[in-house]
Amino acid sequence: MKTTLQVQNLKCGGCAKTISNKLSEIKDIKDVIVEKDSSSVSFDHQSADDASLVKETLRKLGYPTIDEQNGLVEKAKSFVSCASGKMARE
Repeated sequence: MKTTLQVQNLKCGGCAKTISNKLSEIKDIKDVIVEKDSSSVSFDHQSADDASLVKETLRKLGYPTIDEQNGLVEKAKSFVSCASGKMARE
C-alpha cells in the first residue's frame, strides 16, 4: 500500500534527509519520498500498523502530521532532527 502524510515543521533538506533515513530503517517500509515543498512524506507499507508506526516515528522526530499538536516540544525536536540531517549530508 502507498500512503502519503502531510507533516509539520518540514523546512529543508536536512529535515528531509533525517525523515528519509529514519523511516527507511523501519521493517516493511519502502520507497520513502520526502517532499519539502509540499511538506509530505510518502511510503509503501504492508499493513495499517506499519503506517501507524511511521506516524509515531515522525511525531517522535518532531514532524507531527497536520492533525496532531505542534507545540514547542515538537518544534524543538524537529530543529535537532534537522541539524542531524544537515550534518549527515556533509
